Amino acid sequence: MRRVREILRLKHECGATDRAIARSLSIARSTVALTLERVAATGLRWPLPPTLTDRVLEAMLYAGHGSQQGARRKTEPDWTYVHHELRRPGVTLMLLWEEYRQREPGGYAYSRWCELYRAWEGRLSPTMRQAHPAGERMFVDYAGQTVDLIDGRTGEIRAAQIFVAAMGASNYTYAEASWTQTLPDWIGAHVRALAFMGGVPAQFVPDNPKVGVDRANWYEPGLNRTYLGLATHYGTAILPTRTRKPRDKAKVEVAVLVVERWILARLRNRRFFSLAELNQAIAELVVDLNARPMRRLGVSRRDLAGRAGRVAPRPPQHPRLPLLPLRRLDRADPPHTRPDAPARARRHGAFTELEANPQSADLAHAEWLGLLLDREATERYDRRLRARLRCATPGCITRLRSKTSITVPPAGSTGRCSRR
Repeated sequence: MRRVREILRLKHECGATDRAIARSLSIARSTVALTLERVAATGLRWPLPPTLTDRVLEAMLYAGHGSQQGARRKTEPDWTYVHHELRRPGVTLMLLWEEYRQREPGGYAYSRWCELYRAWEGRLSPTMRQAHPAGERMFVDYAGQTVDLIDGRTGEIRAAQIFVAAMGASNYTYAEASWTQTLPDWIGAHVRALAFMGGVPAQFVPDNPKVGVDRANWYEPGLNRTYLGLATHYGTAILPTRTRKPRDKAKVEVAVLVVERWILARLRNRRFFSLAELNQAIAELVVDLNARPMRRLGVSRRDLAGRAGRVAPRPPQHPRLPLLPLRRLDRADPPHTRPDAPARARRHGAFTELEANPQSADLAHAEWLGLLLDREATERYDRRLRARLRCATPGCITRLRSKTSITVPPAGSTGRCSRR
């Protein structure tokens, strides 16, 4: 308040102009003019009463001016609602701002409204923020932590792998246990995850596991045929992340951490003797996890998934055939007219042989798929051995006889190897 007193002294005793007062006190001329206006509005006269303290003078001059620190002069929008609405398809900041101005005609302008939302959003995740529209992506991965299962007959302990899937918009999480990370378990886990989610997303986002991606490439990834067949069957796409870029699938990385802390940690003192028993325990905790409110958003994953809306499920037309790596030949296109006719004929024979078996009707999808994969792997292994035997020495032929089911021709013969 010393400057206020000095402004009044220079003005009334010295007769200085506003510009001269501003130059003398090194302040703006508008500050001098505003101070004199406030003094005149309070009715004070120079000289000021000697009993008038600086605190009382400040209260008289600046009462009701300005706003409390941390408060806004205009009505603050519900940024949590805005954040949730942006995840719905087709919703933009412009649309939400227009709805806000209809409710608050004297509210913020569009530029300031966007600036305040970006500042609020910046407190949610500080690095690599991504936008996830509802139903667009499902992130999948295996957890690094495993669960021990005990064989009740032999006492053998086996490690069960934990598959985790998370939706991008709602963080809706699914988890299950499987014996391995091989292709049958990988495909079966996807099918059960889609059934749990209640719909099919537009994209699957895995990392680059060998079971699903043959060649890691951001522009043209080489996808496993069965995995690609799964995506084709459900009408979705597969978009693997970049190699060594875990932030590309941060949703499932966080989901894996949450599953390890909120599910596997609770099961650490329990003993399981079957995979079904473990999956039942995991399923109960998954329901509890999705019903638990998230700390920053204040809403549960289940409610957020219902609020954002899910993609309508597309049931498969053929529950088995489109997911098989070895497909039936098209009758309109004879096998001998195709460039890869021998290989396709062998695959058609394998499929027909398994389909003709009366016990195949009782097989689960993973078991059916595993038999075909084993058959294909055996054929590939035998073909590699035949190629080696064409150029092998007699001693090498003797060592290779016990490794294959191929009839080895005698030394010096030009005939081809045949299957027993």
